[in-house]
Amino acid sequence: MHPFLAGLRTRAAEAARTIVFPEADDPRIQDAVAVLQRERWVVPLLVATPEIRRDALARRPDLAEVAWIDPDVDSDRYAEILFQRRRHRGMDLDEARSLAKDPLLRGALMVGVGEADGSVAGARHATGDVLRAAFWCVGTAPGISTVSSSFYMAFPDLLGGGPGVLTYSDAGVVPDPDATQLAEIAAAATDARGRVVGDEPRVAFLSYSTRGSADGASVRRVREALDRFRDLRPDVLVDGELQADAALVPSVAERKAPGSPIDGRANVLIFPDLDAGNIGYKLTQRLAGASAVGPILQGLRAPCNDLSRGCSRTDVEEVACVTALMVEAPQT
Repeated sequence: MHPFLAGLRTRAAEAARTIVFPEADDPRIQDAVAVLQRERWVVPLLVATPEIRRDALARRPDLAEVAWIDPDVDSDRYAEILFQRRRHRGMDLDEARSLAKDPLLRGALMVGVGEADGSVAGARHATGDVLRAAFWCVGTAPGISTVSSSFYMAFPDLLGGGPGVLTYSDAGVVPDPDATQLAEIAAAATDARGRVVGDEPRVAFLSYSTRGSADGASVRRVREALDRFRDLRPDVLVDGELQADAALVPSVAERKAPGSPIDGRANVLIFPDLDAGNIGYKLTQRLAGASAVGPILQGLRAPCNDLSRGCSRTDVEEVACVTALMVEAPQT
């Protein structure tokens, strides 16, 4: 196993975070939660009706050791919380009462009020549903208005230097970010990198241009984003606009971007749009044999992560461990 992936589990166990899973009817979630509970990587909570709990326990009796939350119990209290959060958007109390019984909303509300450290969903829900629950019930982090995502690309051999991890952002959420959004994506990716990987972020804003070698609307947007990012995170090592080779290869950086603060050793790559980010991560995964952990949502006040509907049990375990590591200590 890649050292980063093994380390996720060890470090998550040390953090001992409580993670809520609102899709207890999915066998992949059941199997992952059983492992997470047994190995004590996180403290799992399952949100489910008594009927779903009964069926799940018939399949996996070891899930009896996990805490189960019935979404009908205490639903009026959660409905009032949701109503207060969404009344300015026209939600009435009857709608809030109905929604508060939905396991996805209930899980996100538990994170929003601090009864769980984070949530993991998406095995049976679309990304839009997971995002909406997170927006409504948790909200964005201070100073951030853009929720985005990162993939953590674990390379068995990164450019001949042994196992390594690169952050690719955004590769899953924001289709055509403006300069402000790009800067916020980079800020959120930087914050998450420090918690999830545990090293010093070195950020590269990618482009088809390196420091004025070309021009165009997207290049100018990247330059503006770089300036805005420096205001948001003045202490973070960053450079841009950079072509990918100037961001990742020191000998190329020396020729194309002499004096670069990141010196061709970027570990957080900010793509100019979703096309570039999504294509880039899939090419890397398939051609370089890198493991892709994600998409991991970032920019939220507390972590609510989205699974692919094609996820495996192992994917659920890894996302749960990443979610645990994303929690600020102490949580506020």
